[in-house]
Amino acid sequence: MNDLGDLYQEMILEHYKSPRNFGVLEDATRAAHGDNPLCGDQIAVTLRMKGDVVEDVRFKGSGCAISTASASLMTEAVKGKTKAQVEGLFERFHDMVTGAGSGEGLEKLEVFSGVSEFPVRVKCASLAWHTIKAALEGSKDTVSTE
Repeated sequence: MNDLGDLYQEMILEHYKSPRNFGVLEDATRAAHGDNPLCGDQIAVTLRMKGDVVEDVRFKGSGCAISTASASLMTEAVKGKTKAQVEGLFERFHDMVTGAGSGEGLEKLEVFSGVSEFPVRVKCASLAWHTIKAALEGSKDTVSTE
C-alpha cells in the first residue's frame, strides 16, 4: 500500500475506534434511522437545526469500520452547514464512493475515495449519508441500502 493509502487507512481506523459525535442528541429537531441488511450496519442520526443550519449532530449505532468512520467524519463535515450545503456534500461524497466523481475538495472525506473499488463497501460508506439526508427531509421511514 502506498503512503497515502496507509494514511487513509489510519484515519478510518482512528474514527472507527474513537468516533466523533457518537451518541444521541437529546434536543434533536430531526432524526432518522438507517440499516444495511447486507452486513448488519445500523445507525441513528439525530440533529438540531437552527433555521436552515445544522447546529449540532450525533450518530449512534453499530457497524463495520467503514460505516462507523464514515458517520464520524460526516458529523464533523456537516456541523454549521446549511441544508443545501449538506445535500451538496452528500452528492459529491456519493459520486466519489460510487466512482462517478473524484471527491477532490472533500478534504478528510477523501479517505473514502478507494471505496469505489469495492462495490459491497459503497453501502457501508454511504449509509450515514443517506440517513442524514432522510433526517433533513423529515422522513420517518427507515433508510435501507437494499
